[in-house]
Amino acid sequence: MRLPEKPLRWVGNTLYELRAFPEPARRKAGRQLQKVQQGLAPDDWRPMSAVGAGVAEIRIHTGVEHRVLYLAKFDEAVYVLHAFEKRSRRARQLNVEIGRKRLREVVRSRQDRQ
Repeated sequence: MRLPEKPLRWVGNTLYELRAFPEPARRKAGRQLQKVQQGLAPDDWRPMSAVGAGVAEIRIHTGVEHRVLYLAKFDEAVYVLHAFEKRSRRARQLNVEIGRKRLREVVRSRQDRQ
């Protein structure tokens, strides 16, 4: 029995960021996010505890590195927190901070709904 897919919720301007990826990276990101929606693990990912508990990073390799930060621990949705091109081996502090800020927005929004 297949579980129903969780909807994607784009936080901030993340959808715009992802749409700015080159076509091959966009397609790969879409396929990987669909796996997450189905409750499966992406092909290449790692936890991003520097951003917050439960946040993970999808790694997209197309000659240029791209990353998508998401949070899938809540039942109602997969929250896509940030999408960016990675230009160095370490995560830039700016990208970590953007992820943290958007995670706080998600947590605040969920608390407001309760």
